[in-house]
Amino acid sequence: MSDQQMIAAQVRERAGKGAARAARRAGLVPAVIYGAKKDPTHVTIERRRLQVELAKGGFTSRLLDIAVGDGKEHVLPREIHYHAVTDVPLHVDFLRVTDSTLINVEVPVNFVGEEECPGLKLGGVLNIVRHEVELKCRAGAIPEILTANLAGLEIGDSLRISAIELPGGARPIITDRDFTIATIAAPTVQVEVEAVDEDEEVEGAEGEAKETEDEDGKA
Repeated sequence: MSDQQMIAAQVRERAGKGAARAARRAGLVPAVIYGAKKDPTHVTIERRRLQVELAKGGFTSRLLDIAVGDGKEHVLPREIHYHAVTDVPLHVDFLRVTDSTLINVEVPVNFVGEEECPGLKLGGVLNIVRHEVELKCRAGAIPEILTANLAGLEIGDSLRISAIELPGGARPIITDRDFTIATIAAPTVQVEVEAVDEDEEVEGAEGEAKETEDEDGKA
């Protein structure tokens, strides 16, 4: 898990659409912090600061500390609302957590071992079925990535979730089957059509025309 980042926030005294629009005009993003059997806290975050975190990727799988007044909230981003046209963040929901809180997160899969994969060496194609896997784990032990090793796989082989080492205490949300992460597919065969020489086409056409004329003359 990456180091936690601190984000400064200001308490919103008033909720509602009017207050939210005013905050956005001021370059702020309205947000709400909820959970842990506490009343929701309505806050605003500087838009530029939020966009820095969004640009890092994996925003909803990273723990954050939000400084509010004299205290701070230990949170996990849950939902982000964007403007339909500009993609500017309009609102964020944060869930209060502790290190032991069980949560569901989507973790990206990183593929390694391509050089030791016989199937790829023979021209096979890596077909990625899942770029991310949803896990249930403790908030204090969210893995940054899952490593999928392709070494030894032949054409037609599948790499399943059981082949990936999960961090302690983490388990897939899907539990009723050993689902596929990726396969090594057979290479696509492309049939090359030989181009017909233009001169041959012309000669062939002229020969057909001459043959027709000779037959007409005999008639």
